[in-house]
Amino acid sequence: MATKKPEPLPADIQAMSFEDAMAELEEIVTALERGETSLDDAINHYTRGAQLKRHCEAKLKEAKARVEKITIGSGGEVSASDADLA
Repeated sequence: MATKKPEPLPADIQAMSFEDAMAELEEIVTALERGETSLDDAINHYTRGAQLKRHCEAKLKEAKARVEKITIGSGGEVSASDADLA
């Protein structure tokens, strides 16, 4: 069974920092929890929220990969190298 490849994220989301994406995601969650939106708006909020979540997860994965590349040598020296994220 083939897995469906996710659609590319909108350009405005791709350009967001982790912090900005999280802030917007929190606003969406709050709006959905209040239940004061129409069904169409709720669906649009949910879709955007899912995209923001994917973006945040990718940013965290990227940060984790960079942190994992920090190493301590046998003499105690600390070195870091860029992660190959491709």
